[in-house]
Order: sequence, then structure tokens, then C-alpha cells
Amino acid sequence: MKLSPTQNMTLLVRSRHPVRDYRPIAAELLSVGHVHAEQVGFVRTPRSPAAQVRLHMAGDEFCGNACMALAALTAAELGLGVDDRTDVVLEASGADEFVTCRVERQDPDYYCRLAMPLPLRVEPYPIPGLDTGRSALVRYRDSLHVVIESDRLDQETRDRAQAVATRLGATAGVPLIGVMLYDPGRRELAPLVNVPSLSSVVWERSCGSGTASVGAYLATKARGPVRTSVHQPGGTMHVQADHDARGVTAVRVGGRVAIVAEGTAYVHA
Repeated sequence: MKLSPTQNMTLLVRSRHPVRDYRPIAAELLSVGHVHAEQVGFVRTPRSPAAQVRLHMAGDEFCGNACMALAALTAAELGLGVDDRTDVVLEASGADEFVTCRVERQDPDYYCRLAMPLPLRVEPYPIPGLDTGRSALVRYRDSLHVVIESDRLDQETRDRAQAVATRLGATAGVPLIGVMLYDPGRRELAPLVNVPSLSSVVWERSCGSGTASVGAYLATKARGPVRTSVHQPGGTMHVQADHDARGVTAVRVGGRVAIVAEGTAYVHA
């Protein structure tokens, strides 16, 4: 299945394969000469009866947009009617707890609101040559996101961001590195995602997990709750983050999901 969560093109593989084959299968599917998308997840049977479905990303990472894509697909197959809504409970790689997604049918697409895993901490992270005094490291169990406030999204800034993503990908020892260039004046986000195990470094059309990290960063900076829209190349996502004396206590992201195509891909990985 090919889905578009805010144009972050996502492939969900429903046939069964050994986990050791996920990465070579994904690498071929992602290529320009094949199905071509920004990420690949594999649909599995959940381990717990409390979950409806399980998502395992090709790089073992957690992906918010892929979770929303699978939740929308699950709701569609349950026959969710126009203007109806339902909650889909998922197990997901990179998440210790269940993740719950509220899905609303808005013909012809779906609007999803996903409760995101919380960051372990948000800490200052100065970057030589790119530091504006307003950057932070948002650390999760399985990933690192660097949020950089910048009103410049030119090629030089992107090249420096890509150097940060590549360096952290080689040294941090986690499945996913994100560098989020965020312009607070325009509320614009340029999301860069590095999955080292797939040798995949992509400027994505949108990033749900990156949107969550921007929300966590803004709530930490404000020392209070934040609700805002985040404009990305693929469209607008929404984030709500809560914060108190303990730190970030909840993050929810929302965005539209379209089901694009269904078919068989011939893989020779």
C-alpha cells in the first residue's frame, strides 16, 4: 500500500518476510527506479490483544507519519464512514508503549491525531557554524532530533544541516537522526531524516516525529503548553505539547492521510 501522510510518501508492506530482509527490501522499494517513496514500514500481527495492528519500520525506528498512515488504512478497512471517527491502537517499532491514533474520515481522505512517544529530555545543542543560539537536541529512546531555529532555509544552511545529520548518524548509535530547520516567524519546517542502516538521508515533504520534536522544543522554551501549526513542503501539520515542572508531559500531532495506491511490487533484493 502507498499512502500520503502530508505528502511524506509511505509504503506499507503487508506480505510477510523475515526481519533480516526488511532493509534490502526497503532499499529497493525506495529507489527511484522502483515504487519510490520516502519510507517503508512492514505490517505485522500485534503481540498484544490490546493493539489492533503492529508497524515495524525498515530501519527499526519509530515514525509518526507511518503510524498515522497505518491507522488510516486500518480505519478504512473497518469501513469508517464519512464524518465518523475511531481510535486505532498500534504497536510500533521504536515505541515502548502502545500508540493511539484518532482517525476521522473527511472524504476522500482521513485526518489523524496521534499521541506521540515523549522525549527523554530536551537540551541545548550549540552547532558550530550553524548555531543561532536557538537550537536543541530532542532525545528519544531510539532517535535524536536536532531542532534549529533559522530564518534561512537556503542551500548553505541545508548543507550544514546535512553535515550534522551525517555526523550524528555515524556516531550516535541510534536508528534515526532528524535535523529540523524551523523558522518560528513563518512557522515553517524543513525536515531532514537520516536512517543510517538504510543509507537514507532525505529532505522529507513532512515529518510527524519532527513536528512533535518542534512542539516539545517550543513547550520547553515556553515552560508551558504550546499549540501551533507547522507548515512543511507537503502541507500543514498541527502539534500540541504540554509542559510542567517535570518537563514535556504530552505531545500530539495531527495531519491528513490519503490512500494512494495498492498493488504488487516485484523485489529482487
